[in-house]
Amino acid sequence: MSIRNLDDLLAEGVPGRRVLVRADLNVPLDKQTGEITDDGRIRAVLPTLSALVQAGAKVVVCSHLGRPKGAPDPQFSLRPVAGRLGELLGAPVHFAEDTVGDSARACVEGLADGQVAVLENLRFNKGETSKDDAERGAFADQLAALGEAYVDDAFGAVHRKHASVYDVPARLPHFAGRLVLREVEVLSKLTGDPERPYVVVLGGSKVSDKLAVIEALLPKVDRLLIGGGMCFTFLKAQGLEVGSSLLEEEMVETCRNLMEREPGKIMLPVDVVAAVAFAPDAEHHTVRVDGIPNKRVGLDIGPETVAGFAAALKQARTVFWNGPMGVFEMAAFANGTRGVAEAIAKSGAFSVVGGGDSAAAVRTLGLDESAFDHISTGGGASLEFLEGKTLPGIAALEK
Repeated sequence: MSIRNLDDLLAEGVPGRRVLVRADLNVPLDKQTGEITDDGRIRAVLPTLSALVQAGAKVVVCSHLGRPKGAPDPQFSLRPVAGRLGELLGAPVHFAEDTVGDSARACVEGLADGQVAVLENLRFNKGETSKDDAERGAFADQLAALGEAYVDDAFGAVHRKHASVYDVPARLPHFAGRLVLREVEVLSKLTGDPERPYVVVLGGSKVSDKLAVIEALLPKVDRLLIGGGMCFTFLKAQGLEVGSSLLEEEMVETCRNLMEREPGKIMLPVDVVAAVAFAPDAEHHTVRVDGIPNKRVGLDIGPETVAGFAAALKQARTVFWNGPMGVFEMAAFANGTRGVAEAIAKSGAFSVVGGGDSAAAVRTLGLDESAFDHISTGGGASLEFLEGKTLPGIAALEK
């Protein structure tokens, strides 16, 4: 890639320069308390921010949080994120009450060298996500005016053609942050010539969400292990009944074609944990996939499947995992995800966790993050990268 990175910017010298950093601070918040439940994405951008602070830049951080509808919404304020960022940096972080208005301008103008400000949620402004180039460009003009250089360290947003990701780089000298550079380097290993056997583990709820990446990866991998809710559509394609489990009827024929296209390459569960209801305390037991009761819903892969997946992973030299194996948020249905994650960690393979729910599962289940070679911060972005799509944010940095 012909992308200038943070080291290039630091070599130019940043003392006294306003550096606009697009970060991905889209962290989960507790609906009752508003407290951050997983600060992984904040920690991921610390290397870039710390380097800029230590070099004496005036650091202006912008990000989105949740999906507000183009107007201020208190439940999606970045204020608690700014507070947590200050704790992690060990220094006060200034907070602007708006994104490009009077508060933002005053906040940025008041920064001393080595200080950090966080702007309010980008998506409080319609221009951030607008499909109209002029509207998006007008917002990008206002945002770019707050900086003298631009650093993109929000890999989780590079697949979006949004003002802060796609249009601002055209208006300022632009650079890739440490996180974006690392993500691209790691994922490029998977799209290039990965060490074999190359095993991909896919989970999550819907086949339709992962169809493009399945079609892109199937010819390239040695084994494709499928769990989560999406496995039931594949099982149905094998002629099995899946009870009340999640099923995409319109995808059954597609799944059948995929299995016929690469015989023996796709590995499906042989047993599942079936419950009487989708609830944390629902009665449940393990059943063979050819014996799922009519009114039961499969909420996790079973122990025999975990053992089979673990055996396949033990042989792997490269592993990519995206999507949980079950409803890991409920303790009774977390064993499949835990078992597969532990098998990946123990495999000795070059292992990449593909962001999103997979990264959340690693932290929620208390697994050792260092046991994986890379945990991506971008679920959708990592999948689209592996599909071979052009990512707007990366393309903007290459220009």
